[in-house]
Amino acid sequence: MNVLRRWFLSVNHKDIGLMYFLVSIWGGLVGFSLSLLIRLELGSGGQWMGDEHLYNVVVTAHAIMMVFFLVMPMFMGGFGNWLMPVMLGLSDMVLPRLNNLSFLILPFSLLLMASSLMLKGGGAGWTMYPPLMLSDYSSGVSVDMMILSLHLAGLSSILGSINVMVTGVVGSKIAGSVEQLPLLIWALLVTAGLVLLTVPVLAAALTMLLLDRNFSSSFFDPTGGGSPLLYQHLFWFFGHPEVYILILPGFGLVSHVVAELGGKFEVFGYLGMVYALLSIGGLGCLVWAHHMFTVGLDIDTRAYFTAASMTIAVPTGIKVFSWLASMYGLSGISSSAGLWVLGFIFMFVVGGLTGVMVSNSSLDTAFHDTYFVVAHFHYVLSMGVLFSMFIGLNYWIPLVIGVSLSETLLKVHFYVFFVSVNIVFFPQFILGFLGMPRRYVDFPDTLEFWNVLSSFGSMLSVVSVLLYIIGLYLALSTCASVVFYSRSVVGLEWLEGSYIGAHTYLEGVLVCSK
Repeated sequence: MNVLRRWFLSVNHKDIGLMYFLVSIWGGLVGFSLSLLIRLELGSGGQWMGDEHLYNVVVTAHAIMMVFFLVMPMFMGGFGNWLMPVMLGLSDMVLPRLNNLSFLILPFSLLLMASSLMLKGGGAGWTMYPPLMLSDYSSGVSVDMMILSLHLAGLSSILGSINVMVTGVVGSKIAGSVEQLPLLIWALLVTAGLVLLTVPVLAAALTMLLLDRNFSSSFFDPTGGGSPLLYQHLFWFFGHPEVYILILPGFGLVSHVVAELGGKFEVFGYLGMVYALLSIGGLGCLVWAHHMFTVGLDIDTRAYFTAASMTIAVPTGIKVFSWLASMYGLSGISSSAGLWVLGFIFMFVVGGLTGVMVSNSSLDTAFHDTYFVVAHFHYVLSMGVLFSMFIGLNYWIPLVIGVSLSETLLKVHFYVFFVSVNIVFFPQFILGFLGMPRRYVDFPDTLEFWNVLSSFGSMLSVVSVLLYIIGLYLALSTCASVVFYSRSVVGLEWLEGSYIGAHTYLEGVLVCSK
């Protein structure tokens, strides 16, 4: 009972952050396992699973697990909870009980999702478009459980984001000036704002979907006068900002490590980086219909969304060049952190440039729902987000759990991971050019080579995951404790060391500039 009270009823931001880390790692490993099943199915012609519906369920569950149960809890819940108060000089998050509630909702959401999969699962894709999602085509309580699971995950995110916003405002008052806030704090604030703006819209769409499925309403049912297109607008008003909800905290993490690598006191062009974050957050809410270029939008609408989507490349480019300028003076790539940062920049630039391609409504007519789009968003998410996640974990694990990972193992892990994910996803650009559609369980024999190559990369990525797990195990089992930090750029979080109490600054810290 004491253990339950110590952890599950804890209102300490470090305990809650650590539990978020553990839940998100578990969700990520489940999502990764599901991706292996997808690639096993597509690793040869014909059917390996023997059931088309099962394949669709696996594809749907993979996306939901990765987006809602790996990245969002890891960044907002894990890094946000653990680092935000100590970077701001606060003793804890401003709303600690709300913090505890937002975490406790998450395992119940995960349990609902797992129960849905155990029954029959939902096979309509993570976008859950009607009429495929309506009861005529996706019957069964398992689909309703999946929708309710997303409701709970959304509620957890909203409560966590309220806490982040309030803590950020209070912390900036103590710091004396918003121009002194670390970039991670800015990234979390913009992300929390996007969550509060867009997740309620998703909740409204899912509620209407549940009503259509169970109470004979017809918000999205065309046979009753509803509009499936309305659902797409509601979903993508959430869905595109969701991309930035996933990547912006990663930008903040990378910015800290880049400053450290270059031996700078702050990132090159700090104010430009802040405005770029705000611009990306704002523009990200104004471009949702570029996911819908093939539904019959009029030409003026398509012209606007094409232009607006391309505009996001400007603040993103500012960030990339500022990172590179911040790394000026780095003498060789002597550390694993340098490798990870350069790998992140490469992956994100490839994903971003292909994003500019599909933001063109004319090109998107050909590329829409092909593997070109799959490769594009995986270069941004599977690589951009995961690389920034590993950058953050490698940099702050000594602070969070007090042990040091082997530098050699981290470099080997980088090389294996970098090679494997490129082998997985680069062939998918070629498959997209050749016209292979998404979510298809089979393919023509002419596409077999590229699919086999992609599946080989997927199997190779298992080695990289095992390497990281082995590295963590060795660090913990050999008690490779950290006794001294040699950080050239010391943030507030490093001042107290890792062996500190539940609350770092009981009196608060006043940060002032001369």
